[in-house]
Amino acid sequence: MAQTIKGSAHIGPSPLGAQPFVSKWSSRYRGATVQDLEPPSALSLNPSDPISLALISAFERDYTHLTIVDADTRALLGYIAIPVLQAQLDAGRVRPEDPLSKAMARFERRGRKYRVITMATTLEELEEFFEGGGGPGGQKQEFAVVTDENRRFVLGVATRSDLEEFVKRRPA
Repeated sequence: MAQTIKGSAHIGPSPLGAQPFVSKWSSRYRGATVQDLEPPSALSLNPSDPISLALISAFERDYTHLTIVDADTRALLGYIAIPVLQAQLDAGRVRPEDPLSKAMARFERRGRKYRVITMATTLEELEEFFEGGGGPGGQKQEFAVVTDENRRFVLGVATRSDLEEFVKRRPA
């Protein structure tokens, strides 16, 4: 299947070694970075916190994803996707008083190379990440954890919908 590439499309190397990634919105990015999305600060909880705290915290801030960090080292351990958590509650697999460790998705670091998303990451790179380029196993992603360059601090969470809203607000 042939792809038509418009004059201002960003074409870059694909980390998967397949075809280069073609951004569908590059004409609207115009050099913008993740910082231009103004992602809200991440809300990080601990694995021992109750599920009810995650639900209340996410609802109060209108967040769909919360990061889970080690209570002592603040190392990023995983995340909670609120829609998935709600489904687990509805199915009876977890209870509100259960610890988050019972429901969280854990990041597997061994043997995988992860793309670091920082405030300086271009929106073309973020879009590529959401489309599966450079993510775990080449799978499409709904959110990205925004960290500092050394991955020591979680600065925020950028979602696919944040990127879509940015594009809607910016004229072509």
